[in-house]
Amino acid sequence: MKAQFEEVTVLAPARLHMGFIDLSGSLGRDFGSIGIGLNEIHTGLSVRGAAALSVQGVTADRARSCVQRLCAALKVSDALSIKVLSTIPEHIGLGSGTQMALAVGMGINRFYGLGLSVRDIARLADRGGRSGIGIGVFEQGGLVLDGGRGPDTLTPPLLVQMPVPANWRFILVFDRRGQGLHGEQELNAFRQLPAFPRREAEQLSYLLLMQALPAVAEADLQKFGEVITRLQIAVGEHFAPVQGGVFTSAEVAAAIAFLQRQGAVASGQTSWGPTGFCAIEGQERAERLVLQVQEKFAASQLNFMLVSARNQGAEIQVR
Repeated sequence: MKAQFEEVTVLAPARLHMGFIDLSGSLGRDFGSIGIGLNEIHTGLSVRGAAALSVQGVTADRARSCVQRLCAALKVSDALSIKVLSTIPEHIGLGSGTQMALAVGMGINRFYGLGLSVRDIARLADRGGRSGIGIGVFEQGGLVLDGGRGPDTLTPPLLVQMPVPANWRFILVFDRRGQGLHGEQELNAFRQLPAFPRREAEQLSYLLLMQALPAVAEADLQKFGEVITRLQIAVGEHFAPVQGGVFTSAEVAAAIAFLQRQGAVASGQTSWGPTGFCAIEGQERAERLVLQVQEKFAASQLNFMLVSARNQGAEIQVR
């Protein structure tokens, strides 16, 4: 198939995974999740034609694997030059795998003019097996809520997309020493976990629908934060037997507890961690709090980053 453009560039945003809604599947649907797209962390790459496949940049091996798999599935030539310009750090809870696969897939899709959707690419790349947050953030950004998986689900349906208030900020807490569960470890962890209590799933669903989402609409960070923290505690306690506690990293847990005492809300761990997060209202207040926590944990193996919500999806540009 002939190229339609000289070059395609894609920027795919990272995401916070704020928790699963139902891990029991007692009503016929598994998972369901809520999350938020981020501005400051992303995977960016460019696609051009070449005599043979060439992949350059950070995590080039991972990108190469995605290119080869998707070109084979799409039945197009992999004689491409891929430059990975930026990447989301791998296996720390920010959605690196999904965003790399979607960035590569949509880049190839536009380069050859195939006319496929993000969800077409997600299915070919085998993404969205549990959570649909990464797909929803790539599509639209903002706060997204997916409906989990039923017996006939191809990718988890996007139920809600809302813009996040512009003055909400999120503090990320990174532990430099480790990664969260992934790959076969993650699959084994899910096999070991007991059923999630149906009553708890019902309560969380109600709180998300009737408190958290209205709070976003009304820019009430305190109320939104109460629900997210409650959700995070419930999911963290459920995962504790396989991840070593409510948080994967005890040091991250200590930093989050400190931030909560200073007024941060909506605290928890994104996906399997070890990255923790919390929210604060206002840029200046958030910056002061980051300085406080950096000073408090200066001797630790933790890093801190202040980020904002991204209220748009991935950027795809052609020339």
